[in-house]
Amino acid sequence: MKKKVVGVKATIIEVKDECSLGYKPGDSALITQHGVEGRICIHALYSLLPAAFAMLYDAEFSWLADTDVKTHACPDAAKPVIFKLRKVREEE
Repeated sequence: MKKKVVGVKATIIEVKDECSLGYKPGDSALITQHGVEGRICIHALYSLLPAAFAMLYDAEFSWLADTDVKTHACPDAAKPVIFKLRKVREEE
């Protein structure tokens, strides 16, 4: 049985060109039911929040090979930042 989801980690996996906030691959933030830990652009946050919120409640997107992980691009079409959203589960 899968452990309870306690957060969603948003990790930058790719930056096209240069992000105005200076994001680099590997930068991350944690989204929980209590808020956001770490630094994240408000534009990226508002666009990924619906998926992150669903993932917090253990939603499974059937088209994904791994239903605990999905990618998401920020809304900047000219210089997108690509995030990996990963469910964080309780420790054993």
